[in-house]
Amino acid sequence: MEFKDALKNYINRIETLKDTVATEESAKMALIVPFFQILGYDVFNPLEFCPEYIADVGIKKGEKVDYAILIDGKPMILIEAKAANKALDKHSSQLFRYFVATSAKFAILTNGIAYKFYTDLDDTNKMDKEPFLDINLLNIKEYQIQQLSKFQRSSLNVSEIMDSASLLKYNSLFKATIEKEFQNPTDEMVKLFLQPIYKGAKTQSVIEKFRPILKKAFNDYLTENLNEKLQIALNTTSTPNTTEPESVSTNEEWEAFSIIKDALKDTLDINKLFIKHTESYTAFLYENNSRKWICRLILNTSQKTLVLPDKNKKELKYPLTDIQDIRQHTEMLSAVGKRYLYIPTPTIKEVLCTKWGNYEMPSPYSVNLLRGPRNDLKEI
Repeated sequence: MEFKDALKNYINRIETLKDTVATEESAKMALIVPFFQILGYDVFNPLEFCPEYIADVGIKKGEKVDYAILIDGKPMILIEAKAANKALDKHSSQLFRYFVATSAKFAILTNGIAYKFYTDLDDTNKMDKEPFLDINLLNIKEYQIQQLSKFQRSSLNVSEIMDSASLLKYNSLFKATIEKEFQNPTDEMVKLFLQPIYKGAKTQSVIEKFRPILKKAFNDYLTENLNEKLQIALNTTSTPNTTEPESVSTNEEWEAFSIIKDALKDTLDINKLFIKHTESYTAFLYENNSRKWICRLILNTSQKTLVLPDKNKKELKYPLTDIQDIRQHTEMLSAVGKRYLYIPTPTIKEVLCTKWGNYEMPSPYSVNLLRGPRNDLKEI
């Protein structure tokens, strides 16, 4: 059974059991251990999935994390479990202490339903305060399933996870900040929007005056934009769509875009790279020119595919098991980028040199034997 199908079956199990799992121990056995079994870990082998792993902190002895996943005898992932009915927001400090005391690269705080994934993006060997992946299995999104699959025992790759962790973390933080600002704009946000439209002093009374106006503008914009999209969707059901699809990028596409820019950073100006959506694929273009496509990514089928153009623009297709597989084609991406670099050919001019001056000769030209300055030619 594929991971995605096994996960969906497991989520159905959670729906059945969640109201009966009242303690931490029952959450471990009924929800948490089976979850890591789905990820492919041998949960009955303490050399791989070790319960009550010792993580002594300084002079404080006997500190134990609920589980540690060991790779080659060393802790790679620490897991701290809580009861299914407990919120996780106030329990990360305990896991922070364990993380510092071990060589683990990842830490997971879970109650069997929600899973918060942490690493050390901000400071090496110190667990970040914010998770880079925050999942509620009862409301899981497609891109989160893709990220979860990277933690499978058979395909665990630390560098690949770290590459996407930064994007995931800051993407989540940005969205949370945007949500807060839309609900109640801060003074800084009000000042930012007042800057180009209000020339007077931005005093506190002015800020308070414009705060509700800005909040209403945010809400109106969202409502109008949503209504416009709904109207487009409704029209699409009755009228064939002949226009270009809405440009909405998914996390996978942004991850691919980041990898492509990294591959081309030494070849061309990555600020001139663009994403363009079509009904069947996502194109990555140079100078936003459809004839200068670097590659295409097909995600809307069961098989992810990377498409690259050869010298004659013939499509070369490469199947991907994961977005990170794009890195295997760095040399080909660079070769494609080099083909789009314009190197002007210097123009060779014919010059007539005389004691009266040098003259640019037209092409074609005829020889004129008149002596003296030339009025029929351009002096250079």
